[in-house]
Amino acid sequence: MAEEETKKRATSNVFTKMPKKMMQEMKEAFTMIDQNRDGVIDIEDLKDMYSNLGRIPPDAELNEMLKEAAGPLNFTMFLNLFGEKLSGTDPEDTIRQAFSMFDAEGKGFIPEEYLKDLLQNMGDNFTPEEIKQTWKEAPLEKGKFDYNTFVGTLKGKEEEEAS
Repeated sequence: MAEEETKKRATSNVFTKMPKKMMQEMKEAFTMIDQNRDGVIDIEDLKDMYSNLGRIPPDAELNEMLKEAAGPLNFTMFLNLFGEKLSGTDPEDTIRQAFSMFDAEGKGFIPEEYLKDLLQNMGDNFTPEEIKQTWKEAPLEKGKFDYNTFVGTLKGKEEEEAS
């Protein structure tokens, strides 16, 4: 019983600590991954999502990802996992690894057109206006999105907000 209370409190803390904008972004990310829209991310959702990106990792790798959740990976669990990652000691690596999934050659860049295509066609699609706004803040140079610089910027903002 006490363990359930602790879990409930921890869950509610995620909702109260997370800014509304970030909560909306997390919901959009969850919806993008939950390909069959059943409210739970499972191995088939991950396979579908990865197939859209052009690479499906082996089942063992996907199951390892799913094991990070203490139960079914619903939206609340998703928020808890990300809350733990973002409040951990080194979220920079986690964020960088997420971007590197789209960088097949491992060069630290994602082609601008590829990123634009992902934003327009995956999950909750960005409108041309949203992409224009995103591009204003994105580290783009010669048609390449420098995600290492972007992650550094995110990490810097995160540290400033914590102060």
